[in-house]
Parts: sequence; C-alpha cells; structure tokens
Amino acid sequence: MSGSGDDLFAAAAGDAVDLAAPLAVRMRPRSIEQVRGQEASLRPGSPLRRLIEGASGAAGPMSAILWGPPGTGKTTLAHLVALAADRKFVELSAINAGVKDVRAVIDAAKQDRALYGRATVLFLDEIHRFSKAQQDALLPAVENRLIILVAATTENPSFSVIAPLLSRSILVTVQPLSDDDIASVVQDALTDERGLAGEFTLADDAQAHLVRMAGGDARRALTALEAAAGAAAGQQQITAAHVEQAMQQAMVRYDRAGDQHYDVASALIKSMRGSDVDAALHYLARMLEAGEDPRFIARRIVIAASEDVGMADPTALQTAVAAMHAVAQIGMPEARIILAQAVVHNALAPKSNAAYAGINAAIADVRAGRGGAVPPHLRGSGYAGAERLGHGEGYRYSHDEPGGVGPQQYLPDDLVAEADYYQPTDRGWENTLGPRWKANRRRIRGETAVDDESSV
Repeated sequence: MSGSGDDLFAAAAGDAVDLAAPLAVRMRPRSIEQVRGQEASLRPGSPLRRLIEGASGAAGPMSAILWGPPGTGKTTLAHLVALAADRKFVELSAINAGVKDVRAVIDAAKQDRALYGRATVLFLDEIHRFSKAQQDALLPAVENRLIILVAATTENPSFSVIAPLLSRSILVTVQPLSDDDIASVVQDALTDERGLAGEFTLADDAQAHLVRMAGGDARRALTALEAAAGAAAGQQQITAAHVEQAMQQAMVRYDRAGDQHYDVASALIKSMRGSDVDAALHYLARMLEAGEDPRFIARRIVIAASEDVGMADPTALQTAVAAMHAVAQIGMPEARIILAQAVVHNALAPKSNAAYAGINAAIADVRAGRGGAVPPHLRGSGYAGAERLGHGEGYRYSHDEPGGVGPQQYLPDDLVAEADYYQPTDRGWENTLGPRWKANRRRIRGETAVDDESSV
C-alpha cells in the first residue's frame, strides 16, 4: 500500500534513477517547470500552485480533486504536492482499496503529525470508484486537515464525488496535452539520462504516428516509445514500423490538424446522410483509431441527427444527445460502442431536412427585413396599461378550440400569404406530420371547418 507508493515516489523524485521502472515513471516531472499542458492550473498564485509550493491557509493546506483524462499528469501533480515541506506520500487506488486501507493511512498520519510534525499526502486514484459511504470515511480527516487528500478522477466530480468532499477541496481541471506537448515529452525521453539517454533517434513519421495515437495521453506515448525502443534493439533509429509494432495498430491515414481531419469527418456525415451504415462505421473507426476526440465525433452526430434526420425520426436526436453525454462521462475505449449505436441509428433512420430548410428560409426573410409588427392579439397583456393599448384583445385560447386548433392570425401581416417554411417530406414519422400540418394550416387560415375529413 503505502510502502510501494513511497518507494516509487522516491525513485521518481530522488537523484538515483531506477532503470527497471517504466519509462513513464522515470520521466515523471520533478518540478512545476517540467509539467506540460497545465499552465492555467499552475499559474503563479493559483490554488494548486500554492499547494505544491507548500503554502497553506490559517487551518493548513487544502485538499484537491484533480479531474481530467488519463495520462495528463494527475499522479505527477500529486507527487509534486508531496514534495513541498517534506510531506509523506501515500498512494491508494480506489479499484482495490477500501475503508480499511483509508483508515490505516489516517491512523499513520496521526502518528506522523504527532511524533514528527510531518504532513501526509494521500493520493487516491479513481476516486469515482469509491461509493458514497467509502468517500464519507475520508471526510473527518479532510475536514480536520489531518491528511492532504489529492484525489484523481476521469469522471465529472459533480456526479462522482460527494458534495461535502467537493466543498472541502479545490477542484482542478487537468487539460489533455496538445500534440506539441506530447512531442516534447517524447523528445525529452529520447535524450534524458532517466529515459533512453540518446541511445536512439526517432524518425519523423514515427514521431508523428506516436503523437497521433497517444491522443493527448503522455503515459500512453511513453509506454509506446519504450516498447518501440525494445523492438528497435540493436538499431540506431526507431521507425514507424517499430512504433506500429509497439502499438499493435496499423497507421491510419488521418491528420487531426490537416485536411484529412475535415475530409474524414465530412465522409462520416455524408455516409450517415446517404444511409450507408458500413461506410459510416468505417469512417467512425478511422477517426477513433487516429485518436480523434470522441466528444468531437459525438457533437457532429448530434448535428446530423437534426439536420439530416429531423422529424422523419425524432428519436435519432434523442439517441445522439444521450450518446454525447455518455461519451463525456465514460471515455474511450467504451465510448466507441456508444458512438457506433448513434451512427447506426442516424444512418438507418428515414431522412428529412425540412426543419433545417424551414429555419433557413425563415432566417432569410428576417434578414431581408420581412416580418412586421406582432399582431395585437398576440402581444403580452400581463402588465398595467396593456389592455388600454389593445394588447391581447381578441386572442383565441387554442385549448378552447375544437381539436386544439382554431382560426387566428399568428404571422405578421406581410407574411400571412407567403410564408411556407416547413414542408414535411413523406418519409418516416414526417409522413404523418405533412397531412396534419396541412390541415392545421387550413384551420388557422379559416379555410376549413374543424370536422373536415382532411384534418388529422
């Protein structure tokens, strides 16, 4: 438990380097200046920086909740907190630890503070896996600042961490590393004595592939680099083939920052629009395998569900929105399953862009200056003086009308005769909306009786 955490920390933070440790551990930053991608959270005077530098309030240092994707430096930040003021570092994982382990750390922390005046940093990884009762066990020690809790989670703390613990901690959002950050981490690992110590060079295409497949995860990049170096043993250069072999994935012709990014995203949208499920899943796979942010993909699917499916199948938008929220909470690799379901639904759904075309037509009229004053009977009448102005006079309450629809002017005078924005198709559920809208429009314009056989 705590012993392995202390030993690993000592190896990472001390002068001696344990060459048997994983490359990602050996290359762990030893100072704030070496941390990449978290400039906003570590700006001078920020709560996290003050915590790392050993500053504390009147009652002692605060605890912290670190929220962000894997491989972005949450464990590193916890180690840096422990470095300040010679604090003791204890590491637990919520995957295999329980309340008994937490209480043992708290008891040891009491002794260390009483005997040596030494503070204890408890790094709890994946705190979202702790139940409410397990998280409750941390509260007294956190509230009394007996321990400095640094908890890491990949899930939104608002949903995964109990409110009392959140209110007693600073919340730090740890950002995904940029491609430049990952490239810099890789280059340092190639030359640093703690890393590969200049034993290898890295081909440009190999680095590009490594950075792309890392997807903002420094640990993943360093693990792959270490494996690629093993595959290149006896050679001077690590090639793209070595990286490919290390990652056990084929190189994907996709550039998240270039034309391929837009081309493949466009192909996904057009394949769903064209109802080709196989093609849509192919482009989805290409984007995922290239390390595309699944949240970007989810947003595109939501747009397509409204733009291309629309009212022909209103449930497509429900599926897409649910997928977008689920992807944000779950992450990869499971997010691929959720995205696939949303893509299949979009691709197989009947298609209509009538709502999309309708709003565009209405906006075009507004931009052209069409649309006069709101008819008086539709104007707000809930304030003093409205009645004197004639506002609301003659308004017919739709729920009192037979069928819920009655004759009444809703459009401004200059659009009554010409506005025809929404034109439903005969596809999917919209096939029932077309006759309904046609009948309702005739009633609204006073062209037919409510009991007309054409009404829906």
